[in-house]
Amino acid sequence: MHAVILAGGKGVRLRPYTTALPKPLVPIGDQHAILEIVLRQLATCGFTSCTIAIGHLGHIIRAYVGNGSQWGLRVGYSTEDSPLGTMGPLLTMMDRLPDDFLVMNGDILTDLDYGEVVRAHRASDAPLTVATYARKVAIDFGVLTTEGGRVVGFAEKPSMDYRVSMGVYGLSRETLAGYTPGLPLGFDELVLDLLAAGKPPHAYEFEGYWLDIGRPDDYDRANAEFTTHRGLLLKGA
Repeated sequence: MHAVILAGGKGVRLRPYTTALPKPLVPIGDQHAILEIVLRQLATCGFTSCTIAIGHLGHIIRAYVGNGSQWGLRVGYSTEDSPLGTMGPLLTMMDRLPDDFLVMNGDILTDLDYGEVVRAHRASDAPLTVATYARKVAIDFGVLTTEGGRVVGFAEKPSMDYRVSMGVYGLSRETLAGYTPGLPLGFDELVLDLLAAGKPPHAYEFEGYWLDIGRPDDYDRANAEFTTHRGLLLKGA
């Protein structure tokens, strides 16, 4: 199986940690970078190769990962000279992609079985599979329901339940046919195009451990929890 790891972003929300390091290389615990954990997990899940899409401080990622042999993977690289969105980098490497593959952000901490996402994608016959996670969002205000200039309902600081994208996808190469290489393509645009075409993505619902290391408080939480969750995240290590 093949994976594409998206690691070209500037990590603006995680500054100052990302001033000198690309976000996928910020340390978790005393010994590991996020990207190292991801690569170890991919190998454990049965992946044999991956392509890392790099951009901001990409030379540091290339120097750190090398050819991936230390994790039993064959690692190649695709350089993003300008921001291309979530799916745009894939258009520049189409000739290197198998029929079905995994796409994921390089800053995710989870015990999700990445191989199972690809297998579920193949079985679904859908153009795209999105790994989803249940999140409760707290509203910090009193919420009013109004009709005709009158307040007809009120809820004090309610919370709402959503299923959110985990930043992990199963994708078929043919799904990207028709898009122009070199132009930005976001996950949102791709999903809306598929819905408009009557080709809805498949949802892979996950209930395990997941953190998107996008903000300082999430990063601090990841470090605080890593000792407890190390055996879950790095099985056999």
